Amino acid sequence: MADHAPSAAGSAPEDALAAALPGTSGASASGASASGRTGDPGDPAAPAAGAERTARPRRSDATRAAILAAARDRFAADGYERATIRAIAGDAGIDPSMVMRYYGNKAGLFAAASTIEVHAPDLTHVPREEAGARLVRHFLERWEHDETLTGMMRVGVTNEAGAERMRGVFAEQINPVLAAVCPVPEEAQARAGLIASQILGMALCRYVLHLQPTVDLSRDELVAWMAPTVQRYLTAEHP
Repeated sequence: MADHAPSAAGSAPEDALAAALPGTSGASASGASASGRTGDPGDPAAPAAGAERTARPRRSDATRAAILAAARDRFAADGYERATIRAIAGDAGIDPSMVMRYYGNKAGLFAAASTIEVHAPDLTHVPREEAGARLVRHFLERWEHDETLTGMMRVGVTNEAGAERMRGVFAEQINPVLAAVCPVPEEAQARAGLIASQILGMALCRYVLHLQPTVDLSRDELVAWMAPTVQRYLTAEHP
């Protein structure tokens, strides 16, 4: 990780914070850079244009990523109420004040840590008989490439705040996609819940509990087993 707990001087983390704040370039009031050189383009020893501006945001991004990863783990382990900013900062190896500077308070940190974009596919452009397989494959790929989903699954099974967030994701991002292909509109909510039970149940067993049979199955095998059931929930006119 690029950032560490601040020393007595606290210069390195504060520089990273300063670079993240609007209107701050990291230079001193006199225009001198951190190395003491000015930004005069005619000075051959001066840093390349934009070099410092690009380096510092990368440090800021690394710090934010470390905070969010630590927050997801801590919220999952302790629940929202028991998790503390101090504990999360300790897990991330930074000072608690930096967490507060980035996210304001625990509620703001939780909101950032639980931001999920599932990018559900538009099933109206998929052949009807392939919709189930397309949906299952999409979520397998998302879970295997986005640690946020797995982190929020852990949070969701340990505390109500996480569970509410997961419910919101399905209601806002997935239900409309499923409703668009549902043959019986008044059953869209029920069918979405059944599909969620399949997809979330698989994710819980494979990526959180590491239940051996589900871990051992390849992605193609999982799609082959799950797709017919999800397809029936999506497009069958009757149970």
